[in-house]
Amino acid sequence: MTVRFTPPYPPPHATRSSLLKRFLRGWNSWIHALFDKSYTMKMGEMHLPALSFYIANELPLVRRILETDAEIFPKHAFLHDLLDPLIGNSVFSSNGQDWHDQRAMVNPAFSHTALKRVFPMMAAAVDDLLATMRARDLSQPVAIDPLATHVAADVIFRTMFSCALDADGAREIFDAFHDYQKQAQRHSMLRLYRLPGLGYQGRARRAAERIHAVFAGIVAARYAATHDRGEDILQSLIDARHPSTGAAFTEREVMEQISTIFLAGHETAASAITWALYLLARDPALQDAIRAEAGNAPLTYESLKGLTVTRNVFRETLRLYPPLSFLVRSVTCPVDMRDKHLEPGAMLVVSPWLVQRNRDNFPEPHGFDPDRFDDPAQAQACRHAYLPFGKGPRVCIGAGFAQQEALLTLAGIVASFDLATIPGDDPEPISRLTLRAGNGVRLRLTRR
Repeated sequence: MTVRFTPPYPPPHATRSSLLKRFLRGWNSWIHALFDKSYTMKMGEMHLPALSFYIANELPLVRRILETDAEIFPKHAFLHDLLDPLIGNSVFSSNGQDWHDQRAMVNPAFSHTALKRVFPMMAAAVDDLLATMRARDLSQPVAIDPLATHVAADVIFRTMFSCALDADGAREIFDAFHDYQKQAQRHSMLRLYRLPGLGYQGRARRAAERIHAVFAGIVAARYAATHDRGEDILQSLIDARHPSTGAAFTEREVMEQISTIFLAGHETAASAITWALYLLARDPALQDAIRAEAGNAPLTYESLKGLTVTRNVFRETLRLYPPLSFLVRSVTCPVDMRDKHLEPGAMLVVSPWLVQRNRDNFPEPHGFDPDRFDDPAQAQACRHAYLPFGKGPRVCIGAGFAQQEALLTLAGIVASFDLATIPGDDPEPISRLTLRAGNGVRLRLTRR
């Protein structure tokens, strides 16, 4: 097998970092603290002043943690602390019976994300994005991250609220979420080392409030309305009732669920679309292949099935740059894994970034090769060592939604523009809450 090229990733350190170096390297990005053996070890461990955590890379352990024994490995309180200002106690961060009850209440809302139903909304959002891009001055490099954030946020906005997201709202979300990730990351590092918080949690909370402000008015107006009901996710959440008590979500609880769906529905998709466009910009032949399979007629829901090249590019993007690079779980009872004894309260980490870049799972794992998803020799790895959406009962319910959105966006942009990279301007992956390019992705676009 020969990969098409090897895109950027932080070269792992030769040896494990000291406690101080791990702090300095992890201050801005989790993946920058990894060392060479991190990518091949079956199970590693690390002891920080506030927490012991274990990284499980071996596939049977991954399956045990995320699937077969998922009930005894719930999401860790560390994750709740990281996300609390943004999403509170919602279906993403809750555990146990609380999670089951919340999931039962929010499940009807996801009927509004049925792929055929949302196709026209997605197509309209992509058309609006393309119109915006065509109106740009393309003599200068184009920042891709804000555009990807706008289309992804616009799609989920239309699905949740039955209205489009304007450019000012999209820019505010992009800027505020970038700020939130930076502040929350630093708060977390200080907490792990039992150091004073230095106000980072407060700054993260203010950034979250900026994001909430973009849609808080819509939620409040609809929650207070006795008529003018919508047919969307927001209305389903307002109408939801607790399976045992029959109680409705309070307005604050609706905001927490909306914030969760909004975060999950736009940030991860925006990250993946940004990286996919960068990878395509490095490969003109793949751009031609995508144009050829999409044809000249407008895409329809039925025609998406034929976008094999586009789909494989997106899959390979998620393998190389999983938006959620680390999935954190809690040890709730004494347990043995391999040669290690884990006590309650310890953190278990399953890392899509590491599992999907492990050479025991994928040949030439750091290389870009969309064809690997059609390679029979890699079929087992693609089934068991590919987890950008997680696995088991907490698997992302929006996987199909994200894929459809990405296919429409990538095919639409490539049909309208030639993409090219800028020599010497390579993006650097930074892993915080999600995986983004720390210095942004800038490309040359030429109208077709």
